[in-house]
Amino acid sequence: MAFHKKEEFTQKEQDLAAFAKAMSHPARIAILKILAQRNECICGEIVDVLPLAQSTVSQHLKELKNAGLINGTVEGPRSCYCINWKAFEKFSSEFNILFNHLKVKNEKACC
Repeated sequence: MAFHKKEEFTQKEQDLAAFAKAMSHPARIAILKILAQRNECICGEIVDVLPLAQSTVSQHLKELKNAGLINGTVEGPRSCYCINWKAFEKFSSEFNILFNHLKVKNEKACC
């Protein structure tokens, strides 16, 4: 029976990796910047600002939403998105803990 190697890692490690993967495209970073500026945004407005097709922006929004980094609602033909700040606070804290742990472990390294 096959199993995923991912299951060999802690849930926290898997969650941090999923967050990093969701953030790993420059278009998603740009989308998050737009949402932070406007606090709420309709998909069409994002398309107007970015040099991407509507379908591409929609795919990036879907990835961000699936990762829990944004919330979205559909109201008729309009979609409205905003940043899920609780998720960012959680991952910010977790990354700080990870980085501080790595730094402490590496302070005596020879490289």
